[in-house]
Amino acid sequence: MIAACFLAIPLPVLVAQSGNFTALLAGLIGLVAGAAGVLFVLKLRGRDLKNQAAAILDKAKTDAANVLKEAELEAKERALQQKQRFDEESNQLRKQFRKKEEALDRREEALQQAADDLRKQEKMVEANQRRLSERLEEATRRSEQLKKLIQEQTAKLQQLAGLSREQARAELLQVLEQELENEVGTQILKHERRIAEIADQKARDIILTAMQRYAAAHTADSTTSTVDIPSDEMKGRIIGREGRNIRAFEKATGVDVIIDDTPGVVIVSGFDPVRREVARQALDKLIADGRIHPSRIEEVVAETEKELDAFIRRKGQEAAEEVDVTGLHDRVVYMLGRLHFRTSFSQNVLRHSVEVAFLSGMMAEMIGLDPVLARRAGLLHDIGKAADHELEGGHPKIGADLLRRHGENEIVVHAALGHHDQLLTEYPYTLLVATADACSASRPGARRESLERYIKRMEELESIAKGFPGVEQAFAIQAGRELRVIVSAADTDDAKAAKICRDIAHAFEQQLTYPGEIKITVVRESRFTEIAK
Repeated sequence: MIAACFLAIPLPVLVAQSGNFTALLAGLIGLVAGAAGVLFVLKLRGRDLKNQAAAILDKAKTDAANVLKEAELEAKERALQQKQRFDEESNQLRKQFRKKEEALDRREEALQQAADDLRKQEKMVEANQRRLSERLEEATRRSEQLKKLIQEQTAKLQQLAGLSREQARAELLQVLEQELENEVGTQILKHERRIAEIADQKARDIILTAMQRYAAAHTADSTTSTVDIPSDEMKGRIIGREGRNIRAFEKATGVDVIIDDTPGVVIVSGFDPVRREVARQALDKLIADGRIHPSRIEEVVAETEKELDAFIRRKGQEAAEEVDVTGLHDRVVYMLGRLHFRTSFSQNVLRHSVEVAFLSGMMAEMIGLDPVLARRAGLLHDIGKAADHELEGGHPKIGADLLRRHGENEIVVHAALGHHDQLLTEYPYTLLVATADACSASRPGARRESLERYIKRMEELESIAKGFPGVEQAFAIQAGRELRVIVSAADTDDAKAAKICRDIAHAFEQQLTYPGEIKITVVRESRFTEIAK
């Protein structure tokens, strides 16, 4: 390319420009040689480039072939995977189809079996119908033959016995009547025994139900006969100079005052509980007042008698109102109140009478009798105990005479007279009162339980309840029929309180023996107090 440029220059110009031709020629030859070298180098480089391009092309072809092979392999692998999945799905579908076919086959077999059974049953029914028809026909034929035989035998019997049809019927009825009488007697005895058993069970249920419906304090404090004194010096003042004070007191009250070496106690002794109570209260007033002399003693005793009379009447009226008995004579009310100071085996007689009244009324209501009349008879059945120290005879007779004199019903009078003996069936109220009296006297917690034992049982109820965590206070009320438990509101929630209530009931069932039921009430409350200043 350079040589071509030089060749394009006109020779004269070259000669004109160069003074030395030889030097110019040598330059041209060098230039041509350089150009030839350049051309050779370029040719060599072009050949290398061609070789490189061919190598690159071969490599590209090889890579393309490899890529095609890989693509073909990947396509074949995917095709194999898809074929495998298709085969698996096909196998699953075939299995499902086989299961369905098997189920359909079983169902078809079952239907075929059911159809066969139905055909067999139809055949059996048809056979049974044929047999029944044959038997009915046979039975009809036999019935006709029996009728003919009966008629023939009846005719023969009439000929042999020489009796007409009506006479034979009469004799047959007579024989049947005798047999029925024997059977009736047997059935009557059987039913009487059954009715007696039922009556005993019903009576037991009635008594138990009445006792469960009525729950009251069974044991009451017996009348005390001791008087506490502040000091032994008071004993001398009670005795008085030469014993005039104690003689005046005993004369006014009708009791004996026993002063011995027992410190701090004076004993009042007397068979009449009312007089003994008058003496006790009067002596308490005299000791509290400090003025003890004969005139003061008579004044205090008279005042105490008036107060006690009013108290007795109030007690009698309260008892009558409690059991809803009205129209009692004043003397009967007074004698009823006197029973408050009478005890029988540690059982207060007035409370016993009230309990008998309630039980009698409940049982009378259950068996269809008059509950008001039954309560009246039960309340007054022991009225004779209020005067048995003053009159001769047992308290049933004394009570019956007292009630009869004051216009009471004959049923009530007989209940007082016969609640222990002479139980006549024409007076059912007497039987009710006697039953209620026995229940009240013999039930646990009445006469068989002393005051100390009763108090101990109340303490046991409270102590068992206080042993549970979270319990602050426990109070036995309703004569031990109910327990009121107070738990801490801060330490116990509603769920824990319910659990404590159930645990206490379970502890009572496991540790104690008691009649009836005990109601446990757990109280949980929060109280907030502020002071306004």
